[in-house]
Amino acid sequence: MTTPAPLKKDPMKAFRGIMAGTLILEVIVVALALPVIAKLHGGVTSAAGWVAFGFIVVFIAMCAFVRRPWAIAAVVALHVLLIATWLLLPAMGVIGVIFGLVWAYLLWLRRDLLKRMAEGRLPAQQQARQEQAQEEQTQQEQAQQAE
Repeated sequence: MTTPAPLKKDPMKAFRGIMAGTLILEVIVVALALPVIAKLHGGVTSAAGWVAFGFIVVFIAMCAFVRRPWAIAAVVALHVLLIATWLLLPAMGVIGVIFGLVWAYLLWLRRDLLKRMAEGRLPAQQQARQEQAQEEQTQQEQAQQAE
């Protein structure tokens, strides 16, 4: 089997951008839970409010670390904790379940992307392979003309 063609652009870099964007969306959604906390759970300075602020800060911080190998495990652990907050604040638990499903889909997409990269089935790899074959054909034609 031939080795996959090298890529000019790193598709994982784009995927890390999607992961960071998803974390920012989570920050927004958790921040939107703050008015619920303020009305129903003793104000923003209550335990539920501090937990929400903690998740906001940690999700923002995780955006800087999505390229690290341990980042995916950390994000999964954060979502387990977010779902566990169901006992303290059911709205946060629902947010955890919804975004947990989003992250499960993202991780499935990541696995599929890595598999396609290894097999050389990405469109960019196929284009590079075609360019390489075209260049080899041109070199062969030049070699035949020189003879």
